[in-house]
Amino acid sequence: MARQHGQDSRGPSQRQLRVGETVRKELSDILTRGRFSDPDLDGVIVTIPEVRMTPDLRLATCLVMPLGGVNAENVEKALNRSAKYLRGQVSRRLTMKYMPDLRFVLDTRFDDDDRIGTLLHSPEVSRDLDEDEGESGAGQD
Repeated sequence: MARQHGQDSRGPSQRQLRVGETVRKELSDILTRGRFSDPDLDGVIVTIPEVRMTPDLRLATCLVMPLGGVNAENVEKALNRSAKYLRGQVSRRLTMKYMPDLRFVLDTRFDDDDRIGTLLHSPEVSRDLDEDEGESGAGQD
């Protein structure tokens, strides 16, 4: 059976994970030490928790979040404006056949987790869960 190209249900390959982590480390170092002429990035501490690579390693989606989440949209736009500069800085540090294009998106995973946790603990969901337990226990005599 022929191998399929692209993303499958198993998740990213070891190579994608390794390259993504290497790019993340270098980007974090550049952003920590770098000086930018962009006023939206001046003095802002940016966290890069994950870099997701496409299967062909041509595009790196960098999940970013400024410290405290302050002006997150402005920081995201500023990083995307500086993507070519940052790509050049990363390419000087890494030896890869092709340097991936960088795309920056806000990391909303923690906000999503909080929203889901709040929903699960809401009175409506608790009531529905209590009703389901009552129905499943009623027919087991």
